[in-house]
Amino acid sequence: MAAGRGAAALRRAWRERRAALLEPRYTPLVAACLCLAEGGVNLWVIRRVPYTEIDWKAYMQEVEGFANGTLDYTQLKGDTGPLVYPAGFVYIFLGLYHATGRGSNIRLAQYLFAALYLLNLLLVFRIYCRTNKVPPYVFFFMCCASYRIHSIFVLRLFNDPVAMAILFLAINLFLEEHWSWGCLLFSLAVSVKMNILLFAPGLLFLLLQRFGLLGCIPKLCICALLQVVLGLPFLLVNPIGYLTRSFDLGRQFQFKWTVNWRFLPEEVFQNRAFHAALLLAHLAGLGLFALHRWHSSKESILTLLKDPAKRKPPSPPLTVNEIVFILFSSNFLGICCSRSLHYQFYVWYFHTLPYLLWCTPTTKLAHMPKVLLLGVIELCWNTYPSTVCSSLSLHICHGLILLQLWYGTAPVPVSHTPTPSRKRTATSKKAQ
Repeated sequence: MAAGRGAAALRRAWRERRAALLEPRYTPLVAACLCLAEGGVNLWVIRRVPYTEIDWKAYMQEVEGFANGTLDYTQLKGDTGPLVYPAGFVYIFLGLYHATGRGSNIRLAQYLFAALYLLNLLLVFRIYCRTNKVPPYVFFFMCCASYRIHSIFVLRLFNDPVAMAILFLAINLFLEEHWSWGCLLFSLAVSVKMNILLFAPGLLFLLLQRFGLLGCIPKLCICALLQVVLGLPFLLVNPIGYLTRSFDLGRQFQFKWTVNWRFLPEEVFQNRAFHAALLLAHLAGLGLFALHRWHSSKESILTLLKDPAKRKPPSPPLTVNEIVFILFSSNFLGICCSRSLHYQFYVWYFHTLPYLLWCTPTTKLAHMPKVLLLGVIELCWNTYPSTVCSSLSLHICHGLILLQLWYGTAPVPVSHTPTPSRKRTATSKKAQ
C-alpha cells in the first residue's frame, strides 16, 4: 500500500517535474530522494577517500583522561592541546570512545558520523518542510554538492556536527511548541560546543515574545540547570578551571587556519581592539535586527517584557517562519562578525543558507544570483589554504546576504491612499 502510494507520487512528480523543482510543496518528496542518495554518497566517500586525522585522536585522549578518573578539567588534554569544550562533549565522545574500541576503530566512527549526517539532514529537511519557502532544486546544492560538509562529518569527525544536529532537533521542538524540551536540548548543544550561543540572542527574543519576562525565566533556568548538572563532577573538583577552560570566550585563534580574515595583517587579526570592534558590530547588528526586523509590532519592544495575555493589542502567535528567521539570522550575524572561522565552522551555518537566501521574495531572475552566491561561498570554504581573494569574497557574499535579509524583510509601508471603491463612494456622497 505504502509502496503504491510512493510510486504514484513519483509518477505524479515526473509529470509535473518542473513544479517538483520549483514549488516548496514538493520538498518532502525531494528530501526523501536526496536522503537516499546521500546514504550512497557517504558510503562512497568513506570507502574511497582517505580519512584525515586532525582532532579525533585528541578528542579520544581528552575523554580517556576522564574515563581514567581525572576530574580536574585543567588536566584533561590531548596532542592538540588542553580540552576547551564543555562537559556535554566529554560524555558524548566518551560514548564514542567506548563504541569504537577506545577510538581505534576509525572506520566504525566514520559510519557513526555518516548516520549522524543523515539524521542531521532529516532534521534540517523537516524544518524546511514546515517553512515552505525554499524551492526544492536548491536542496541539491545543500546535499550532494558540498565536498567540505561531507569532509567535516565523515573524514574529519569533528564535534561541530554533533552540536549542530542537537541544535536542529531543538529547533524542531520549538516549531512544535515544546519550548521546555527545546531549551533543554539547546543547552545540551551548547555543552558540546559554544558556537551554539550564536543562536542564543534569537532564542531569548523568541522566549520573551512567546512568554514575557516572567514566563521565560523558567526556560532560562532549564538551560542553566543542565549546564550545572553536566559540569557538576568537574565543578566540585576545580570550578574555576572548568569554567575558564570550557567557556573561554577570549581564546586566541591561530592566523594560519582563518578562512575569513586572511586579507588582514596577522598583527591586526590578533589585536584585542579588532576583537572589540567585531563584538560591537555584532551587538549593533543584533540590536538593529531585533528592533526593526524581528519585532513586527508597532508597539515598543519593551512590551515583550509583559505577560502576553496583558499586552494591548495582544501579540499574534509566533509563526514557523518567524521562529526560523529569528534563529537563523541571529546565528548568521554572529558568523559575519566572528573573530575567526576555521574550516570545520562551515557547518555552523551551511544548512541555514538556503533559508537565508530564499526567505525573502524571489523573482524568476533572482534565482540564478542566489545559486551563484551559494557556489561562491562553497568555493571560498574549499580554498585551502585560504587566500586574500577567498576571504574577501566570503565577506562580500555575507554582506550581500545581510543586505537582502535587511531590505527583503522590511515592513511594507501602510498606504493611506483610498481604494477605488472608497473614492467612488466619496464621489457619490458629494454628488448627493
